[in-house]
Amino acid sequence: MSHLSQRPEKPVVGVPMPHESAALHVTGAALYTDDLVHRTKDVLHAYPVQVMKAHGRITALRTGPALAVPGVVRVLTGADVPGVNDAGMKHDEPLFPDTVMFHGHAVAWVLAETLEAARLGAAAVEVELDELPSLVTLREAIDAGSFHGARPEMLSGDVEAGFADSAHVFTGELRFSDQEHFYLETHAALAHIDEAEQVFVQSSTQHPSETQEIVAHVLGLHSHEVTVQCLRMGGGFGGKEMQPHGFAAVAALGAKLTGRPVRVRLNRTQDLTMSGKRHGFHAQWKIGFDADGRIRALDATLTADGGWSLDLSEPVVARALCHIDNTYWIPNARVAGRVARTNKVSNTAFRGFGGPQGMLVIEDIMGRCAPLLGLDPTELRERNFYRPGQSTPYGQPVVQPERISAVWQQVQDNAGIADRKREIAAFNAAHPHTKRALAITGIKFGISFNLTAFNQGGALVLIYKDGSVLINHGGTEMGQGLHTKMLQVAATALGIPLHKVRLAPTRTDKVPNTSATAASAGTDLNGAAVKNACEQLRERLLGVAATQLGSNASDVRIVEGVARTLGSDRELAWDDLVRTAYFQRVQLSAAGFYRTEGLHWDAKAFQGSPFKYFSHGAAAAEVEVDGFTGAYRIRRVDIVHDVGDSLSPMIDIGQIEGGFVQGAGWLTLEDMRWDNSDGPNRGRLLTQAASTYKLPSFSEMPEEFHVTLLRNATEAGAVYGSKAVGEPPLMLAFSVREALRQAAAAFGPGGVSVELASPATPEAVYWAIQAARRNDTSRNGHTGDGTASDSTTRHGTEALSGA
Repeated sequence: MSHLSQRPEKPVVGVPMPHESAALHVTGAALYTDDLVHRTKDVLHAYPVQVMKAHGRITALRTGPALAVPGVVRVLTGADVPGVNDAGMKHDEPLFPDTVMFHGHAVAWVLAETLEAARLGAAAVEVELDELPSLVTLREAIDAGSFHGARPEMLSGDVEAGFADSAHVFTGELRFSDQEHFYLETHAALAHIDEAEQVFVQSSTQHPSETQEIVAHVLGLHSHEVTVQCLRMGGGFGGKEMQPHGFAAVAALGAKLTGRPVRVRLNRTQDLTMSGKRHGFHAQWKIGFDADGRIRALDATLTADGGWSLDLSEPVVARALCHIDNTYWIPNARVAGRVARTNKVSNTAFRGFGGPQGMLVIEDIMGRCAPLLGLDPTELRERNFYRPGQSTPYGQPVVQPERISAVWQQVQDNAGIADRKREIAAFNAAHPHTKRALAITGIKFGISFNLTAFNQGGALVLIYKDGSVLINHGGTEMGQGLHTKMLQVAATALGIPLHKVRLAPTRTDKVPNTSATAASAGTDLNGAAVKNACEQLRERLLGVAATQLGSNASDVRIVEGVARTLGSDRELAWDDLVRTAYFQRVQLSAAGFYRTEGLHWDAKAFQGSPFKYFSHGAAAAEVEVDGFTGAYRIRRVDIVHDVGDSLSPMIDIGQIEGGFVQGAGWLTLEDMRWDNSDGPNRGRLLTQAASTYKLPSFSEMPEEFHVTLLRNATEAGAVYGSKAVGEPPLMLAFSVREALRQAAAAFGPGGVSVELASPATPEAVYWAIQAARRNDTSRNGHTGDGTASDSTTRHGTEALSGA
């Protein structure tokens, strides 16, 4: 066990406790970015001028009519930008574009005394457009050869030899939809300028340092002239990693030009039509199995719908390639990735960051191929689990393969799988129009940023003369409980009660050059940095305590706010110790830092060890499906998840439950639709409200929901032995989709390979049932872009008819 993972006597980590802002959340007292408007004088309101065409060059932009609207103060256009007119890190996202790239693209912003005046002013702006052809669906982009960014390829083994050695070879395609973040708090920013011309921006952002950088270069300033603060976010899920920068820049530009505070807050329709989603993907694949059902070779191409600009599409595709193996050893693999350029919003990070898309491909393959191989899907998955000594297709050793089997076996034991499968078989035999099914799926998810440089964290810890402690760290709070864990880490490292510690809002002038709170690395990076700062302070205080107690510093322990010498009854209270240290002129502040060791990654060769460790989990889901409508309910879900030694069990269980439900929403409910007709509204997002975009709610929750944390699972290389929890649980929802596939198959003869659209809406499940009844796997569902999913084809003497 490393020093980083060791826990001292009576630690505060590991103790179940509520979220640090729980009481503020439920009473409405928690402040979010837009709440600060009511505490700020003379605020101007910004409103976007959106162009409702998918693609076209702007030939005229007349702002005069807007200025005639009462209350309008200014209209911001590209001519007002003193620095760089770009809001992206790839320099391909003009803040004020001269070409409209998607339906609803904002080309100017109106500032006014009231939000209503700003809205009327935006409506008065006149925009003339030379309309251009547009690509709305992923299929259109692929057919047109419209791609941008890197095109990585992951190679391992000898793919052709692997297929030659395969007894069974299958091919197929899968298209699956994007997903809307639908955080409760939409994008928001509030900017003002102080008397020293310092720009201060309150932003709902997961990446304050990058927001700072973008605001600075738009304004033509240096980063030290811009401060960004994030109090908290009402959800982020990755949607606030890159996308907030432009909105913050608009607010800052408006404040700079008018000398007044400027507020940007998107309403829900604007947020849905202007901000990026999870990337929808198309996958084309060929897989070979030996006679025992073990994977011999995989050849696949994954295409992501990047939208109009690159944003984070390249690393999303890279992570998808890195996760296409999931829990399965693939000795021979060739997987190519590419980013399609479409005339839609620029898709971005979303919980899992490409990992879910890659893993969905292999899980869909396993679910489709198991019946063709004459194997139970559970057995097929088990036969292909990683074993000791095996490595991923990109060359990273899988160092804890036993955890894949451990969570898998434990979830079967907890859920009573064997008995319930017999009960389900009896139920299905007695009910011709209703079927049940139970499926188990596992996950192996890599933790760390693929870009090695991002794997660093910083903190600043201050101890005041009265013994109270204030911690600052570079991570942001979006409801996931990061701040709660940081408080527990600090109290544990210092050896003091939790009530002694307070946490300050995340600000770029306290901890600089921070990485985004993303990649499930927020606790690992910031927790280790907080621990590092606290240990520096503790070492100084131990020296002071040793002098006071008449002992060696190495013999002093600080536990529950009291310093004691081993083998002695002498003690010194924390407050007295701190006061004594102050009078001895001992420094009572420390900057902490952490960099994740052992990472290396060659992006061009697509080889290396980009992840510190893998997080594991398994889920068993039971569903019941109506054969007349395709409607279904989730009867029971059992989860066993590996979070190492949990820092905060209540927080972690809540994250697992929430991640699972969000994943189930993506896979079964959230059906994004775009107008891909040739009509005047081509490119328009059709599902632009909660009335048309179905989100998971209480009725979609499992009727029984059991979550267990894997025991005795210390992660030796992470802070206090914990593991990440933010993203991995989302992929546990594959079990629901696979259960729906098996339930649809139960309406037909045995051995039927069922294709299932994603999202597997009741409509899609109904068409899958109909195909199973006909024993026809050719065309049984639609995908998010309204096109049919393609068939699985068996090669050689085992050909299966298909589209």
